[in-house]
Amino acid sequence: MADPAPGFLIEERRSNWVRLRTLIVLRWIAVIGQIAAITIAQRLFNLQLELGLCYIAIGAGIIANLLAIFLYPENKRLNEGEAGLMLLFDIVQLSFLLYLTGGLNNPFALLMLAPVTISATALQLRSTVILGGVAIAMITFVAFFNIPLRTDMGFIMAMPDAFVLGFWVAIVIGILFEAAYARRVTSEVHSMSEALLATQMALAREQKLTDLGGVVAAAAHELGTPLATIKLVSSELMEELSESPDLREDAALINQQADRCRDILRSMGRAGKEDLHLRHAPLSTVLRDAAEPHAQRGKEVQIEAQPGEDGESRQPVIERRPEVIHGLRNLIQNAVDFAETTVWVDARWTPDSITVRIVDDGPGFPPQVLARIGDPFVRSRRDDPARADTRRPGYEGMGLGLFIAKTLLERSGADLLFVNGSAPGDITPHPRARAGAIVELTWPRDKISPAPETLRAALGENRPIEV
Repeated sequence: MADPAPGFLIEERRSNWVRLRTLIVLRWIAVIGQIAAITIAQRLFNLQLELGLCYIAIGAGIIANLLAIFLYPENKRLNEGEAGLMLLFDIVQLSFLLYLTGGLNNPFALLMLAPVTISATALQLRSTVILGGVAIAMITFVAFFNIPLRTDMGFIMAMPDAFVLGFWVAIVIGILFEAAYARRVTSEVHSMSEALLATQMALAREQKLTDLGGVVAAAAHELGTPLATIKLVSSELMEELSESPDLREDAALINQQADRCRDILRSMGRAGKEDLHLRHAPLSTVLRDAAEPHAQRGKEVQIEAQPGEDGESRQPVIERRPEVIHGLRNLIQNAVDFAETTVWVDARWTPDSITVRIVDDGPGFPPQVLARIGDPFVRSRRDDPARADTRRPGYEGMGLGLFIAKTLLERSGADLLFVNGSAPGDITPHPRARAGAIVELTWPRDKISPAPETLRAALGENRPIEV
């Protein structure tokens, strides 16, 4: 079964983002503001208010806060239902105060936006829709039914009906807009956080694989001579001990175990020394290393490295960084996934830059998402669902792989360009035609290729790998 989409996982975790203490602090601020507003309205503007009922409404907020403080730990995180009920209480409490203080003639009716905005950033869509609907219903109710504001001389303070209607429309639009805007921005921020976390995990994994490769190479290099000596001596002993079956059998066992050690070195490694020779490699070698996991997937991967028009003939040696290998590997994987028959990996270099171009003969990137390629959780090339199901089973198509590749390669100093080899609207090109998706990477040479004098210098002693 395919894993849930990342957006769904973020949606499920929304309610765990809010601590109870945060809502308590916000409610204390609201209570202080409400008390100050009522006091100023009564004493400074001489408004006649239903003080008893107003203080009952404010007291309900105070009691709710005190109960939350004494009944729950300070670091409690609210689940979906608890957070929704707290915000619903705030909406109802504020609506009751507005009913007692003139309805929409009270400018503080604008504060109805706050609970819905908090819900949009912290709760699931269903809860936000419910709270937004309740808020609009309450605003509509107090617009028609309220206790008017009166001065000490009995005059009613009220805005013209046209202004009340305009204020109501403004609040309703504000609730809808603020909720949608806050939700969209929050979702994008957390999607980017999830994608960056996945990028860090991918880089850490690639670093471990690189270290493991260095361990195996160093172990094979340093143990190769003694193992060869053991195998040679055991073979000679087997010949000399032909008349002693028991001893010859022991010599044969030594010979077999030497072969076994050789096989183990090929398949796994233990913490040892880092082979400094593996830090740098020719450009074509790094490309083959990146493409190797996808070489046996039924598509032909052609790698070609040639100097540019003004480039030197000698192939550059580049740094064998984990982020470069992982990024290239993801881009090649994407090309292999959607290619008809062939993927081309072309490398060119000049004295100032190194360029790698990955081309396939598939359908290319859909025009509608081409400008957003590299954003996390954006569908990459799934223009035909039936086709995607047969060619890439279980593929979610959310663009996370391309985001990781783009982020890691840009971190190494590369500029990436995503284009199509064919014009929009063209039919699917013939297999083996370079008219599918094209990804071009360009590095300034000094960002990825060490200076020649550095390569000629002594590498030093192999250092232990920290584990």
